[in-house]
Amino acid sequence: MTSDVLSDALLARIRSRAPGHDRANTFPHDDLAELAAAGYLRAFVPADRGGLGWSLSEVSRAQSRLAAAAPATALAVNMHLVWTGVARLLNDRGDTGLDAVLDDAAAGEIFAFGVSEAGNDLVLFGSDTVAEPDGDGGYRFTGTKIFTSLAPAWTRLGVTGQDSSEPGAPHIVYALLHRDDATITSPEDWDTVGMRATQSRTTRLTGAHAPRGQVLRRIPAGPNADPIVFGIFAMFELLIASVYTGIAERALELGVEAASTRISKRTGRPLSADPDIRHRLAGAAIALGGVRPQLDALTAEVTSGADHGASWFPRLVGLKVTATETARDVVDAAIRSAGGSSYASSAELGRLYRDVLAGIFHPSDDESAHATVASWLLGPVDDQP
Repeated sequence: MTSDVLSDALLARIRSRAPGHDRANTFPHDDLAELAAAGYLRAFVPADRGGLGWSLSEVSRAQSRLAAAAPATALAVNMHLVWTGVARLLNDRGDTGLDAVLDDAAAGEIFAFGVSEAGNDLVLFGSDTVAEPDGDGGYRFTGTKIFTSLAPAWTRLGVTGQDSSEPGAPHIVYALLHRDDATITSPEDWDTVGMRATQSRTTRLTGAHAPRGQVLRRIPAGPNADPIVFGIFAMFELLIASVYTGIAERALELGVEAASTRISKRTGRPLSADPDIRHRLAGAAIALGGVRPQLDALTAEVTSGADHGASWFPRLVGLKVTATETARDVVDAAIRSAGGSSYASSAELGRLYRDVLAGIFHPSDDESAHATVASWLLGPVDDQP
């Protein structure tokens, strides 16, 4: 059971350390070590390969629990879980192309996500990073990746780059880079408003080498039906939604706690009896109550291989935006209910307020999501008369 791995005692220790990592802007090596020792980083790895064999639905709920304790730790671990989740999804469907990810994860390797690039809104469909063939089936990558969570701790970096060696036929190359490659550097440049413990630093590649055995895919640039594209997109969106739902669940808990313990000088009664506070928290609970059923449904349908055809991407981006925007609203309601004490930098609700803001920056952002859904509903703009 997930609670046997993410025990209440483990989560309590992780929660107790979160304020210190946020305040000092440090990576939670202690959290990662405990999670690894508990087997959590092997959650997606099949049991017969040395893992826990959890389903996507189980991992989603577990990530929400972890995020309720320490949002930045959960968000950092998310990136490892995206890669292992994609490998598991493909393996379940008979595609063994990413089995090396499962075996490495079972052996204790830690995966980071090296895809994002400044100003590149093509994301998986294009890359500013150059992938140069080495002549023996491998590639050398040169470019700059941003938001590389787990920067101080990863041992395997999953990257994308564009191979333009064939005129008029660019390809996107997916590969794994190893930590011991001296051409990979990462400055200590992560100093943000929230999600500080993720240490999602910039990563610079200057000819980083992935030999043939570390190349996962080479597919045409642009929209592509290759399973790795759907797998990364689905895992990323659903696990991001899971983290921010966990933040919202914790914020609502803290809002209720504050309303129940704060006493009005005017009435002598707890603020939980105040009609405005009751309405505010009830509204937050109603909004949040609609997210978990969507998460449970879509995670189960990804696992089962449900055929949603062209509506898969609108469903996934819609849930991600719904979850992150709802989380912001719930945290706001909780802060308004808790009062001015939550404005202190040491207050947990104040930290959640800063952490939840990061949700608007993860792909797909609000504008991109609306464009995706509009194209599905109305067709591309270029097709309009």
